[in-house]
Amino acid sequence: MTPQAMKALLQERGVHITAFLSHCITNPAVPERLKAAMNYSLMAGGKRLRPVLCLTCASLCGLDMARVIPFAAALEMIHTYSLIHDDLPAMDNDDLRRGKPSCHKAFDEATAILAGDALLTDAFAFMTSLPLPAEALLCAVATVAQAAGSGGMVGGQVLDMSYEGRSDVDLEALRTMHSLKTGALLRAACVSGARLASAPAERIAAIEAYGAALGVAFQIADDILDITADTATLGKPAGSDVEQGKTTYPSLVGLERSRELACAHADAAEQALAGMQGQEADFLRALARYVVTRAA
Repeated sequence: MTPQAMKALLQERGVHITAFLSHCITNPAVPERLKAAMNYSLMAGGKRLRPVLCLTCASLCGLDMARVIPFAAALEMIHTYSLIHDDLPAMDNDDLRRGKPSCHKAFDEATAILAGDALLTDAFAFMTSLPLPAEALLCAVATVAQAAGSGGMVGGQVLDMSYEGRSDVDLEALRTMHSLKTGALLRAACVSGARLASAPAERIAAIEAYGAALGVAFQIADDILDITADTATLGKPAGSDVEQGKTTYPSLVGLERSRELACAHADAAEQALAGMQGQEADFLRALARYVVTRAA
């Protein structure tokens, strides 16, 4: 699949997710200010990468992706909650997100915290709404819960904060932190799609290997972009990693070696899908190449 065809398919599937998300936060019982803050961040844009991975992996395993959209959209809700909380002054203290004021800047810190809390909690209601076999659904929900919780994103954020300003963080510690903070939800997006489709164990293992390698490639590329891209392109403050004293791949091994490592992990992601044929497998392989060449 060509990069152009992959991007077109990524955008097309992202549009379906965005359309679903636009009608998610409509409960009349939700206070208007909370609803506004939730929608402000949820509808701020983005590639919808995690939900698209879920849809694609479900389809790769034989499940109609239209049946998975609420679950996939819930992954974007969880991702958005994590961004809202990461931007808070007590965390990364970023004033911009996707080219707009961060949620706590557009509203206030308390509202931003509660908007994140609500998105995370509501996500699980959407996940469990799918009319699929209970065992498959429970396994998929558990996969996401583990990735989002203390042994995943939350734990990774704690490590990230504890490493700020330190000079003794080595490459193995950095890999562990990133595998939790960023990689866990990307990997879970892939695996949960396969689990929803009741895929066999060997197919799930291959998809999990793909998601793990993709997550590393994605994070290394993010570290590189923090140095090489500008704020307008990134949609968030460029150079914030350096300013906050964060250890990154470029700070440990340099830009050139970082690019080599990103490409190596993209190759590993492609290799994990060896033997899988069809549009979905081709899309995933092209996506692995794209994450290390993207401009933002």
